Amino acid sequence: MTLAAEDIDFIKAHIGEWLAEESLGKPPKVYELELRERSVRIEEQLKHQRDLIQTIIEQNDKRFDAMQTQMDKRFDAVDKRFEAMQTQMDKRFDAVDKRFEAMDKRFEALTRRIDRFMFWSLGLTISVAGLIIAMVRIWP
Repeated sequence: MTLAAEDIDFIKAHIGEWLAEESLGKPPKVYELELRERSVRIEEQLKHQRDLIQTIIEQNDKRFDAMQTQMDKRFDAVDKRFEAMQTQMDKRFDAVDKRFEAMDKRFEALTRRIDRFMFWSLGLTISVAGLIIAMVRIWP
């Protein structure tokens, strides 16, 4: 089916009206204005989104800084506790060292007493043995 020249002329004459009715055939200037308005609205929305994202980033930075400060305080407190425990352990070890030193002194004193006892026992034994031998020789 081919179109006649009259049909083509009719279509050309009315196509603008039909497209205008469907809102697709608006004049180019109106369409450009609409596109520009849409672009401006989109740009405004993008700017708003960028501002929101920037605000969120700033809030997150503040939260992370607060968390970092709080963690630093906690670690400082833990460090102080460890230092206090270390000091307390040092005091206890010093006390144990003093007890061991006292025990060493007692063992040294005991060793000296045993040594003196051994010398006195040996001397007494030799003296008694010498007296017995002397009495046996002197006695007829």
